[in-house]
Amino acid sequence: MKRRDFLVGAVTASTIAAVETRSKAARSVNDQVNVAMMGVRGRGPRLIECFASMSDVNISYVCDVDQNVVEPAMKMIEQAKGKRPPLVDDIRRVLDDKSVDAVIIATPVHWHAPGTILACEAGKDVYVEKPASHNLREGRLMVEAARKYDRVVQHGTQSRSRPVTKRFVEFVQSGKIGDLLMAKVWNAQMRRNIGRKHDEPVPSGINYDIWSGPGTVLPFNRNHFHSTYNWHWHYGAGDLGNDSVHWLDVARWALNLGYPNKVSGMGRKLYFDDDQQTPDTQNVTYNYKDKVLMYEQRLWNRYKMDGSENGVTVYGTAGMAQHGRWHGRQFGFRVFDQEGKQVHFEEEPPKLSRHCRNFIDCIRSREKPNADIGLGHVSTALCHLGNIVARTGRNLLFDPQTETILDDPEASRLLTREYRQHWSSRPFLT
Repeated sequence: MKRRDFLVGAVTASTIAAVETRSKAARSVNDQVNVAMMGVRGRGPRLIECFASMSDVNISYVCDVDQNVVEPAMKMIEQAKGKRPPLVDDIRRVLDDKSVDAVIIATPVHWHAPGTILACEAGKDVYVEKPASHNLREGRLMVEAARKYDRVVQHGTQSRSRPVTKRFVEFVQSGKIGDLLMAKVWNAQMRRNIGRKHDEPVPSGINYDIWSGPGTVLPFNRNHFHSTYNWHWHYGAGDLGNDSVHWLDVARWALNLGYPNKVSGMGRKLYFDDDQQTPDTQNVTYNYKDKVLMYEQRLWNRYKMDGSENGVTVYGTAGMAQHGRWHGRQFGFRVFDQEGKQVHFEEEPPKLSRHCRNFIDCIRSREKPNADIGLGHVSTALCHLGNIVARTGRNLLFDPQTETILDDPEASRLLTREYRQHWSSRPFLT
């Protein structure tokens, strides 16, 4: 890692010039875009299916630290492309290959920022799953890396590429429901009890040191590994970051909101008696100068809220509009007038390929993608601030200009984390 220092090391002028030249050169439409898939569980299979289906995309590598879980991904790629790519467990080996154009990151959350920053520095474009970062400071570093190295970085909030969501935002902003004063995002669904598990030796076939990333290494435990990592503060951001970041992003977009100046609320475990650290119940209010954004979470619901597990309602002085899922996996929006009567409804099936296609097209055009990391960072930051309210039990005053919490040293420490020295000649963040 001596030549890569997570944005705190020096970069030679010749390296910067080479990266900038490559960034600005438009690719031929006949060129193959060579991508590396980083992480094959969780969102990994969906992204592999999406990118493998594109005739102008070649999957050059699969990168995963667990040899026990890669076979389904390899079969999927082989079926789509006719061959299996090499398997590596260390993303740094992939980044050394100059033929690789982009990295698709579907790892646990604590690897989103390190993977993105390393890839940007190596001259690769990035598609990174949501939430963008493990903590707010890492998100800012991701934005700085994208800008410094002139990289295309697409955040996995695919609503930015969904036609029905665009129409919802356009309708809300048209003035047809009056002045926009408030929005509410909800997450009301039934999650599972993960039970309690003891620490154990690292199973064979897993490179746990790399999986742990630049953060401190905890003993191996299956209740904060693979599908359960997101419920542990050391690795994830709870369901506020996991699922609700999509809907907070839509609400921000519809109301044209950036950072709040005050965040208040609560978060706790009311239902699950298990190893989960993150809340199953949350209520967060984001205060802006002339608008309010509210968030409500209940992860013990077998019933839905307003007929949808997740969604956003925008309230105007002349009506309200809702965006959610009402018929299976369909996405739609509906409008209610001042009397509460539904006056409009439309929906469409989900199609992740639009978001993936936008990323590949932007690799060629060098335009910013629909969910540029600058947008993804702010929406993810709302999740982090809501989680800090839950963890400290206190309301926060936030300075949008400096991205800092005011007058609360304990809460401010949660804007970042501790990092292992061996990942760079200096700490990841000073």
